[in-house]
Amino acid sequence: MSDPPPEPENTTFSDFINDLIALLDALGISKVTLVAKDFGAELAQILVLLHPERTSHRSRHSGSPFTPLGPRKFVEALPEGLYISRWQEPGRAEADFGRFDFKTVLRNIYILFSRNDIQIAALNQEIMDLVDSSTPLPPWFSDEDLSAYGALYEKSGFRTALQVPYRSLNEEFNISNQIIEVPALLIMGEKDYTLKFPGIQDYIRSGRVKYFATNLEIVYLPEGSHFVQEQLPDQVNELILKFLKSHS
Repeated sequence: MSDPPPEPENTTFSDFINDLIALLDALGISKVTLVAKDFGAELAQILVLLHPERTSHRSRHSGSPFTPLGPRKFVEALPEGLYISRWQEPGRAEADFGRFDFKTVLRNIYILFSRNDIQIAALNQEIMDLVDSSTPLPPWFSDEDLSAYGALYEKSGFRTALQVPYRSLNEEFNISNQIIEVPALLIMGEKDYTLKFPGIQDYIRSGRVKYFATNLEIVYLPEGSHFVQEQLPDQVNELILKFLKSHS
């Protein structure tokens, strides 16, 4: 895990892209295959579009299909009590998270986002209130995992993770052609709650998603949740390796 930026509240997607390019240059790597998850997959998408000469394949995991970059109008239609809406508000998540230690915040996030349904807080609730303290962790996420993740966030805090993506969703990019032509793989868990966002399931299953990724393969894992890469690592790794071999 890299060090947090000096000014987390001013961090953008572009900062991460610049860091990735600088890292590749420092390591002398001319071209890479990108494997990413959720909003990390958006970073991969931006990198492919801005620096197509540096990428050969893309593999993205659940929760974030290929969509146009730029101001996200859909955010305006989201329920007020959805985490995306709440975490865009400066200070809201900080106050909510600040009631707990880092391990408890991460524990609640893994429980909350492993569910099959979209979780929405009431007006008198915060996002952390949606998880009962007696609810166990998902069986594939161990106490050792939680301790390791908690130690990392205790070092970095949550400020950067809240700024990017949630408070940077309207960042604009000077990209005229947003079509990705390199081979790409989308792995979706059938029980990923994001499939229940308005229009998302139809957008993927109808094939309209391939307008923005013309050489896209889509694989569904029946028992997969939003954290499919941690839940079913062997299956996900096998799919990625098969994808790479088929396009080598």
